[in-house]
Amino acid sequence: MKPAPTAATPAATSTAAPAPAGSPARDVAAAAPALALGDDALVLSHRLGEWAGHAPVLEEEVALANIALDLLGQARVLLSLVGDEDELAYLREERSFRNCQLVEQPNGDFAHTIARQLYFSTYQELLYGQLAVGDGPLAPLAAKAVKEVAYHRDHAEQWTLRLGDGTQESHERIQRGLDALWRFTGELFEPVTGLDLDLTALHDDWITRIASVLTRATLTVPQGASRGAWTAGAGRQGLHTESFGRMLAEMQHLHRSHPGATW
Repeated sequence: MKPAPTAATPAATSTAAPAPAGSPARDVAAAAPALALGDDALVLSHRLGEWAGHAPVLEEEVALANIALDLLGQARVLLSLVGDEDELAYLREERSFRNCQLVEQPNGDFAHTIARQLYFSTYQELLYGQLAVGDGPLAPLAAKAVKEVAYHRDHAEQWTLRLGDGTQESHERIQRGLDALWRFTGELFEPVTGLDLDLTALHDDWITRIASVLTRATLTVPQGASRGAWTAGAGRQGLHTESFGRMLAEMQHLHRSHPGATW
């Protein structure tokens, strides 16, 4: 269903993280990239799920929930390549997660969420596009997911255009969101262990697409650094922002409160 839109740089280390006991990696070659991309999808899915009951209009309740479910489906497939998906989602500590810091940022207002979606879904569509034409272990997932992500990107793009070229208030809000989140975008183009990507082409295509959307929306491409000293590759190494710990505690609370429970 597709409703119409109404810190110091850490030293380089491996992005791989150990799975919880009893969750052996099922595909060694795919484990590190599957964990990183799976965590991206899982964390952003949870963030979007937080909009349930709070979206500005009813059809956005459905749209954001659909996007969250798409991402959760991607996360399940990716994490299953590493180990037990539930254990990986609910029993790891904060430092074992390998998601980029962009996806863990709080929702803020609706415009802030749309800015985050525009940045990430544009990146994810280009990323899966590259992976889908390769012969790596993630190619089958990427070939299917890129179709879902194209909708996610279109949803964010249409809302960016409406907010940017709408009222003065909506214009200012979306610009603030874009500016605030820009410093987290550089990490998207840091190397991920096990992913053979043309990062230069990925970054250039991303910049071109983002600039095109913002220009049409009468918005300005942020001029600050896209990777700060703290954010450059930090999430992929298990270093996260303060808000992530609180989000993780909420996400894992029920599972940890009733270990071994079946429903």
